[in-house]
Amino acid sequence: MPLSTAEINEKFEYFRLRRAELENLLTDPDLLNNVPQYKKILNEHRQLSETLTLLEELSHVTRELNEVTEISKTVTDPEIRNWAEGEIERLENRIAELNRELYEALNPKPAEWERGCIVEIRAAAGGEEAALFAADLFRMYLRFAEKHNLQIEVLSSRPSDLNGFKEIIFSVDGKTPYRFFRFESGVHRVQRVPATETSGRIHTSTVTVAVLPTQEEEDLKIRPEEIKMETFRAGGHGGQNVNKVSSAVRLTHLPTGTTVVCQDERSQARNRAKAMKVLLARLGEIKRQAEQQKTTETRRKQIGTGERSEKIRTYNFPQNRVTDHRINLSLYNLDAVLSGDLDQLSTALEKAEASL
Repeated sequence: MPLSTAEINEKFEYFRLRRAELENLLTDPDLLNNVPQYKKILNEHRQLSETLTLLEELSHVTRELNEVTEISKTVTDPEIRNWAEGEIERLENRIAELNRELYEALNPKPAEWERGCIVEIRAAAGGEEAALFAADLFRMYLRFAEKHNLQIEVLSSRPSDLNGFKEIIFSVDGKTPYRFFRFESGVHRVQRVPATETSGRIHTSTVTVAVLPTQEEEDLKIRPEEIKMETFRAGGHGGQNVNKVSSAVRLTHLPTGTTVVCQDERSQARNRAKAMKVLLARLGEIKRQAEQQKTTETRRKQIGTGERSEKIRTYNFPQNRVTDHRINLSLYNLDAVLSGDLDQLSTALEKAEASL
C-alpha cells in the first residue's frame, strides 16, 4: 500500500533518530570487543541508511509529481501538456517501484539472509560429464555474484581430468548472499550431448549443490577441545610445496564426526582458516536440519526442503530450456541462465515462498 506524505515524514523522522542513536553506539570502543553485537548494530545502521535514502527519494518524487500534475491542469500548450502527461506516467511508475522497495525494506526479513554462505558443488551421476557441468554451474554462480556485487572465494576444489570439477567449495560474501543463493540447494540435472560423446546421443547427468549459511563460533558454542586438527602433505596440484611441507589441514568436530579437508593453499594457516569456515557452516546445517522438522508439509511440497537428494532443476540443452521443478516454471533462455541471469527464477521462488 502506498505511503502517504504524513507516513513518509513520520517514518523518516523515526529512522533518522534511530540511525543517530546507532552511530553513537558505534563510537563506543568497548563495542569492538563484542564482534557479534558490533556486526548486528552495523547491519541495522546500513539497513536504516538504505531505507532513509528510499524515503528521501519517495518524498522528492511525490513532490515532483504534485507539481507536474498542477501544471497539466492549467497548461493549454499541446506540447507542454504531452510532456506533462509523459512525466506523470514516469513519476507514477517510479513511485510504485519505490513503494515496492520500501515494503521490502520495512518488513522484517530472516536474519539468515544477511549471512554469507558456503556453496558446495559436487559431480554426481554422469562421470566426467557431471564434472564438466559442475564447472558450468560454478561459472554461472560467478557471473550471478558479479551481477549482484557479491564476492566469491574458492575454499577447496578437486578438478577432473577434462577441466571440470569433481568438487568445488566456495564462500560468498556481500549484501544478503544467503538470500540470493538459498534456493540453489539440491540436485541439478543436465540433459545434453557431452563433449566426449561421438555418436551424438543426449546424456543425463546430475550435480549436487549445497548452500550453507556461514556461522560464527560464538553462535554454535564450539569449545576448542572439540576440534581435532591434523596436517599432512597436500596431493595433486601445488608444485614443489606439495611434497615438502605439511600444509594441508584436516579438521574434525569430535562430537559429530564432521570432517573437512583443505589443501588448496600453500599456507597451513590459510588452509586451516578456510577449513574452519566450511566446518562451521556444515555444523550450522546440522542444526538447521534438526529445526527444519518443524517446516509445514505445504512448504515442503511447493518449495522443497533444500536437501541435496531433491531434484530441483533441469537444464535441457536441445530445447534451450531450464525447468525449476519446485514451482513448475520453465524458461527458454538457457544461455542467459548459464550466464548468471538467475533473477527470474529466484524472484518466482521467493514469491511462492511468501505465499505459503
